[in-house]
Amino acid sequence: MKTLVILVHPDMENSRINKSWKEELEKYPDKITIHELYKEYPDWNIDIKKEQELILKHDNIIFEFPLYWYSSPPILKKWLDDVLSFNWAYGNEYRLKGKNIGFAVSVGGPETEYSKTGYVKFSMNEILIPFEATVEYIKANLISHYILFDATESLSKEKLLESTKNYIKHIFSIK
Repeated sequence: MKTLVILVHPDMENSRINKSWKEELEKYPDKITIHELYKEYPDWNIDIKKEQELILKHDNIIFEFPLYWYSSPPILKKWLDDVLSFNWAYGNEYRLKGKNIGFAVSVGGPETEYSKTGYVKFSMNEILIPFEATVEYIKANLISHYILFDATESLSKEKLLESTKNYIKHIFSIK
């Protein structure tokens, strides 16, 4: 089963976490396709048919992005609005029914802040509910999230390497 990683980072050149993850993903071209939205669509003119065809060629889809204001970078919202169209992803046809969809998210703050008693007051599971609802609505299979907290410049090289290895394990554990 081949996995499509839709990478959504507006500044990959200066990314540390997502760049490390991407470099590891690139070692498995026979099993993983990396698709960078900001690189592919710098003008935000999304080729809907091309995107739909790409999705249909894969069994597993991972949306990888840094958390931006408790959501994703904005091009992902546009991509979801454009690509998951009526009578293709939902309505009379559910073309993604049975596909496995999950999210890999890098979060700048510590995990303790993402709870009812933390600074944010919401867990990452709660923050990701709109994405989960989308997956449910299009009748795809929601798979577990991969989340890295404390994804800042102060993250040690060891922790970064560990997160990168765990991310690959996570992808390869998808059934």
